Amino acid sequence: MNTSDSIVIIPTYNEKENIEKIIRAVFGLEQSFHIIIIDDGSPDGTAQIVKSLMASEFADRLFIIERSGKLGLGTAYIAGFKWALEHDYDYIFEMDADFSHDPNDLPRLYAACAPKTDDNPEGGYDLAIGSRYVSGVNVVNWPIGRVLMSYFASKYVRLVTGFKVHDTTAGFKCYRRRVLQTIELDKIRFKGYAFQIEMKFTAYKIGFKIKEVPVIFVNRREGTSKMSGGIFGEAFFGVMRLRWDGWTRRYPKIAEG
Repeated sequence: MNTSDSIVIIPTYNEKENIEKIIRAVFGLEQSFHIIIIDDGSPDGTAQIVKSLMASEFADRLFIIERSGKLGLGTAYIAGFKWALEHDYDYIFEMDADFSHDPNDLPRLYAACAPKTDDNPEGGYDLAIGSRYVSGVNVVNWPIGRVLMSYFASKYVRLVTGFKVHDTTAGFKCYRRRVLQTIELDKIRFKGYAFQIEMKFTAYKIGFKIKEVPVIFVNRREGTSKMSGGIFGEAFFGVMRLRWDGWTRRYPKIAEG
């Protein structure tokens, strides 16, 4: 039985070109991670590839939740969070399927959330963010317009909310279990870019310790991007709602453990 205290949640829609490669890359790391795929009814056979790998090689560390259609990135992650909590994982990761997030950075995010010790002096955080912007602009092969949109979106969030994280829309993260136990997941309202902002902002308002770990983001080489103008629109107007929540909402207290 392959055991791990860590689960990597990977949402998918039409990722047949990448899915087996990303699974093998994560499982090829020296540190042990489990993976759960949240597939939104991919018509290209992504889920079938995952289930074949589960049956042939990875039954004890690869899992899948199949959903009926494209229900949104945020709801996919929340389904994964709930599954991970039910199965007693201590460290819960978000990662894309397309290698824009380097699997080799998973142990670095883990170390930031693991207990602080003499051997791990940079640990002890509750949420680690794989940040494209904490040490400059670390983005490869993105069109300049998209780089600027993403970079200034994070600047906009900082300006409106007072939230000091540099990469507020980042989707490469590690949560300690207690963060997701404390955040009221059923009250998270956004589905796209704004979901990523809302989760970070809520963790911050509750009082969790957040660490930005510099990473290099590489644009996908295979498959099709799922970004859309509507996602950015949700983020733009959602930030105003988050600022209002910051003034008026009573946030939960930090759970023990």
